[in-house]
Amino acid sequence: MPKSISTASAKQTMALGFRLAKQLKSGEVLALIGDLGSGKTTFVKGLAKGLGVKQPITSPTFVLLKVYPVTKHKAIKLFIHVDCYRVAGIELSKIGLDDYLGRPDCVVAIEWAEKIKQLPRHTHKILLAYDRRAGGRKIKFGQKSKKSSSLKISLMAVTGRK
Repeated sequence: MPKSISTASAKQTMALGFRLAKQLKSGEVLALIGDLGSGKTTFVKGLAKGLGVKQPITSPTFVLLKVYPVTKHKAIKLFIHVDCYRVAGIELSKIGLDDYLGRPDCVVAIEWAEKIKQLPRHTHKILLAYDRRAGGRKIKFGQKSKKSSSLKISLMAVTGRK
């Protein structure tokens, strides 16, 4: 598997999210980490579209959490989009996220996940950065827990590389 993937445009970043969504399993939690403007929300828009979310995706910076119905997946029925930009050291229960974590019919994407005190054990980390040389984004995929290997497998399918 590549250590990182570069995208040259917002369209490519969304397409990568779209392809990853097709490989997600229910109950997965994705932690998106990166500076302002690194492409987190753009990536999430692709994820949501790939899952079949019909509503426009906007960053939930002020409401912290948005719930979207999923239409194109057998097991995933809800897509939960969280933005922790305006909070520091928050506990997930204080924003209502506990209601969705661990549910087999949900996928959760958390922007600014580094601001959360303790992420769920099987959270997959996705690091996004602006790539000045390429003029696009560099996206690194990692895992918080060695017990969660499904994202690693799906990323191999998404990228077509080992």
